[in-house]
Amino acid sequence: MNRTYNKLSFLSLSASIFLMGCGSTALVSTPVDNIDSVPLKVAELTDAEKKNWGHLDLIKDTIPGMSVDKAYDEIIKNKKGKTVVVAVLDSGMDLEHEDLKGVLWTNSDEIPNNGKDDDGNGYVDDIHGYNFLGKSYNEQLEYVRMLRLNIGDASERAEARLLLDKEYPEAVQNKQQYEQIFQVVKGADELVKSELGKEAYTKKDLLSIEPKTAQMEQSVAVLTQMFTYGDSIPEVLEELKEGITYFTDQANYNLNKDFNGREPVGDDPYDITDVPYGNGNPKNMVETESHGTHVAGIIAAQRNNGVGINGVAKNVEIMSIRAVPNGDEYDKDIALGIRYAVDNGASIINCSFGKSFSPKAEWVYDAIKYAASKDVLIVHAAGNDGEDLEVPENRNYPNDDMDSDSEFVDNLITVGALSSSYGSEMVASFSNYGKQRVDVFAPGDAIYSTMPNSEYEFQGGTSMAAPAVAGVAALVRSYYPDLSASQVKNIIMQSGLRTKTSVIVAGDETKATTFDKISKSGKMVNAYNALILADNISNGKMTLESNSK
Repeated sequence: MNRTYNKLSFLSLSASIFLMGCGSTALVSTPVDNIDSVPLKVAELTDAEKKNWGHLDLIKDTIPGMSVDKAYDEIIKNKKGKTVVVAVLDSGMDLEHEDLKGVLWTNSDEIPNNGKDDDGNGYVDDIHGYNFLGKSYNEQLEYVRMLRLNIGDASERAEARLLLDKEYPEAVQNKQQYEQIFQVVKGADELVKSELGKEAYTKKDLLSIEPKTAQMEQSVAVLTQMFTYGDSIPEVLEELKEGITYFTDQANYNLNKDFNGREPVGDDPYDITDVPYGNGNPKNMVETESHGTHVAGIIAAQRNNGVGINGVAKNVEIMSIRAVPNGDEYDKDIALGIRYAVDNGASIINCSFGKSFSPKAEWVYDAIKYAASKDVLIVHAAGNDGEDLEVPENRNYPNDDMDSDSEFVDNLITVGALSSSYGSEMVASFSNYGKQRVDVFAPGDAIYSTMPNSEYEFQGGTSMAAPAVAGVAALVRSYYPDLSASQVKNIIMQSGLRTKTSVIVAGDETKATTFDKISKSGKMVNAYNALILADNISNGKMTLESNSK
């Protein structure tokens, strides 16, 4: 479960709040490499920039996007490309979304809804992908399952017990604090709306109030503080509700040792030979199961169709594989999901998930090796714990090193997340990092994309950075289909923008370093440069470096 709630800073407010209130193939330009001379962005992003910042150009816009718009304008133009199938191994997605239904992969050898495995691939009625979770949704974290089922060696279980003893009471406490903060803000909001005689108000309206009572004075102070967390109080209240939901799910499901979310599926999730299971409907089960829909839109929301957003890549068919629940994914589902994607024609698999315990990691490693043998690229999110993955105890599964110092495959690229502010704060505060275990960084904070029921929202996480890179990989594989998965990975790493600017990691000012030291490439992904390098490699004008530094 590579999911995080990114407004945890609300918790630091609780004490102060309660004190107060209770065409052409020719490449016309050359790539830009070192960008240390780029000026910092001073002005606030416009609404249009906020919704599209990941596609903008650092040199032109002083926003650390991937130069996607520039790539289309100057390189791709009207050039035709090959269709690329990208598997989204995730929580399922809205198959009827206005911006996604036109880019779905369809299994033409399967007859819909006849209850038969028409194409003999082992999966019944898999028209747009497969659902390995069946009717299950909420799940435990893996280490909690290990304690419930007595899985893993004694040292792993001891580590898991210490972690649960720490995290469960924290989740309960955080839930209570968010509920209390929500009630304080809601009460203050109602009082101010009554005072102003209007349902919606601005910060300027709020500050125009001359409080006549201590309660009003406290309400104005609380709401003034809340405006630092959102453009409107309804937006802040929505953020708080999301926090309540997040911590409630942690307490009731993710960290609840007595909960068994797998029961509706009916298989033994720790027996990889116990198949078949699941069903052929890889749609999200409930509206709140939005992660896969958001990820899919970043990759390939239909471009220039007059609605919603533009995905990074055109010429893409999205294969939906539902394997990531509201909790930690099972190694069995991920291993079989990767194999399903490979066997059914995907050339890129986006994996926006991760966990710190993986009792059957060997199943996933074998599936990654299988993908490598079939020339399939895997794009994986680095994780949202703000941790240095070079530290041995900061594990993030799946990976391509088997917890060693060397990679066992060259078809997996791990992605950290950038924010839209070029300079010291451009590394998203939640993003994991690592000189060897994170390959590149890409836009991942406050990304606007597709949501269930043909809606659109901002979400943040390395889960959003990975599909940005999957989209760039799809562009390269579309226009240069002769390039291998390994070549595409290394093109993306070597063509990125380099900078040695000082950055803060984990949102901690005491953890300042330089950007080139927090990933293997030391670079941020750039679609424009990637296409230029891909062209040169494909045409034999250049060769890739022997390593990715």
